[in-house]
Amino acid sequence: MIYSKIPLSQTIVTLCKTHNLKHIIISPGSRNAPLTIGFTNDDFFKCYSIVDERCAAFFALGIAQQLQEPVAVVCTSGSALLNYFPAVSEAFYSNIPLVVISADRPKHLIDIGDGQTIKQKNVYGEHVLYNANLKQDIKEGENAYLESERPILKSLENKLERFLGLQKDIQTHNESEIHDALTVSKLNLGPVHINCPFDEPLYETTEELIINPKPFKIQSREDKIDRFEIKSLLDIWHSAKRKMILVGVLQPNSIEAQWIQEIADDDSIIVLTETTSNLHHPDFFPGIDKLIAPLTEDDFKELQPDVLITFGGLIVSKKIKAFLRTYKPEFHCHVGLTRANDTFFCLEKHIKLRPNTFLSTFLPQVTHHTKSTYKSSWLAIRQKRRKLQEDYLQTLPFSDFKAFSSILKSIPKQSQLQVGNSSAIRYTQLFQLGKNIEVFCNRGTSGIDGSTSTAIGASTVSEKRTTFITGDLSFFYDSNALWNNHIPKTFRIIVINNEGGGIFRILPGEKNTENFDHFFETKHHLSAKQLCDMFCFEYAVAKDEKQLDEQLETFYKGTKRPKLLEIFTPSRINDKILLDFFRYIK
Repeated sequence: MIYSKIPLSQTIVTLCKTHNLKHIIISPGSRNAPLTIGFTNDDFFKCYSIVDERCAAFFALGIAQQLQEPVAVVCTSGSALLNYFPAVSEAFYSNIPLVVISADRPKHLIDIGDGQTIKQKNVYGEHVLYNANLKQDIKEGENAYLESERPILKSLENKLERFLGLQKDIQTHNESEIHDALTVSKLNLGPVHINCPFDEPLYETTEELIINPKPFKIQSREDKIDRFEIKSLLDIWHSAKRKMILVGVLQPNSIEAQWIQEIADDDSIIVLTETTSNLHHPDFFPGIDKLIAPLTEDDFKELQPDVLITFGGLIVSKKIKAFLRTYKPEFHCHVGLTRANDTFFCLEKHIKLRPNTFLSTFLPQVTHHTKSTYKSSWLAIRQKRRKLQEDYLQTLPFSDFKAFSSILKSIPKQSQLQVGNSSAIRYTQLFQLGKNIEVFCNRGTSGIDGSTSTAIGASTVSEKRTTFITGDLSFFYDSNALWNNHIPKTFRIIVINNEGGGIFRILPGEKNTENFDHFFETKHHLSAKQLCDMFCFEYAVAKDEKQLDEQLETFYKGTKRPKLLEIFTPSRINDKILLDFFRYIK
């Protein structure tokens, strides 16, 4: 096997292998050559080459999102690792294990005017769970080392630092830091940064592994059940007449069917689910905005829960946030392994268990179901709203709302749906999707950047075919995502092109002015056709309802290349149609 001659490179590669970190996304560069040599010459690793670092990081995030295990991105020094920052922040707030491995220059070459050099240590600040700042290897021969590091020895402090570094053993330090970083990413589900200084020569190789890392215990996360904590919650639960469970972003199959059914059997519980919750039952309440938007003050008081339990990640619906912040529950408990967000300013307890572990412990101890009409009355309202939505759709001209209705009905069963942020996920929330469709969206920071790259990354490791729905600005913003040789031919993109940032037309403010069109909505006349030609995608287009129905009939059939469908909708009426919908269902 071929290795880099640099011990630090060998150590990183070997420990990644020890920790079973298989997927490595590499952006071409020179300073990271020792890492590229090490990873690409070991068949244990699945290596991907993606030039654009921002796209590479979101691509890696998509893989980690699916596998729920650490995935590494590797880049050269300088501004390259700053391009990872949007994906790093998304991974931090979405609890996704992303490992950034950045090559750096030696300490004495920083801030002296060398190119591709910035202050890389701790560059991501509080947006990573661990910073591993590795030490540079000592070169063969003390004299060579002293000569190359002479600028460091100009101050007593640096002499002492070097001396202490030698005493502690640089190799031991590096092994420990790498191990700790990889362990934290795996156990705490989040991004970590490993910064690696390499000195030239960078391209020398050897067939000999010259390092022998000490064995580390690879930890696994175990749920620790606090019986007293469960008991205290049971007391509150039994005394409450109105209980609400709100579920944000959640991995598919996170909760077993028996616990879902037991919750559904309790008439004092209503379960509000986001599209990204991947949680389904006929008695649950998807389409939260349809429930909340038409309510009067008296209705809000009737819906106000005594107890609120939340599962999963961040919530899309602004309406449920406004409701629960105004009509606060008496008690709010969040269940989940990672952070608990005080979204409604009334969080009382955080139970650090997986939702399924919690329910399998908690529900068998629930001694009775409180008699209540809480769920049944709201189910009746839900049914009326769904009927009104169907009636409303029959009255509409071709628009975003109409297009989403057709698109979401066409998504193949047993497949994965990735959704872009902004308008795309909010429209998707208004419709019911089948339980055989898994839904994902970057809701950590809710940015439009990187949605396409994330979807493509997810599609490369998912056993299910992937469809990605996105708005035009998000798609064009991340168009380098298509500069990727790893896209499955079953991958499908649907772009809703309303010639601008349509969500800004829904928000308060003056519309249809030159200032609004230019600086808020960002009007354009771009098309995805030329991008498809350049990146070898099949291209289809629809400009009215008839064309859309015709295209959707064949869109998912087998092709030799991935395929994109661009749907042009009229920008000036979409906001009115959406706002009128909420008035109609009252």
